[in-house]
Amino acid sequence: MPQDTSGRVPSSGELTPAEPVRLAGLLDYVAGSIVSRTIAKSPVGTITLFAFDAGQGLSEHTAPYDAFVQVLDGQVELTIGGKPVLASEGETVLMPASVSHALNAGRRFKMLLTMIRG
Repeated sequence: MPQDTSGRVPSSGELTPAEPVRLAGLLDYVAGSIVSRTIAKSPVGTITLFAFDAGQGLSEHTAPYDAFVQVLDGQVELTIGGKPVLASEGETVLMPASVSHALNAGRRFKMLLTMIRG
């Protein structure tokens, strides 16, 4: 049976094993929107791709688990525990469990969010 070698995520959302993929290419920007796609989910955590159009964001909130933001394209303005943090493509930021954080897309960007439970 032929296999999909495009690096696309199957309809189940999970990545194809043993195949390289460009994560930033798995989601398109949508004007005025935030697009997300969970690519891995288990009892120990989730991995989700996001594409934020300019001007979009997430209001201040907390999460019971550590979260890692890996910027895949563009730049994001985070606020973590009241401290402004600017992260660009190729950079990763830890948002600690139970610490308030917010996100603002001054310009469009894509990120990989990894939540670790425990």
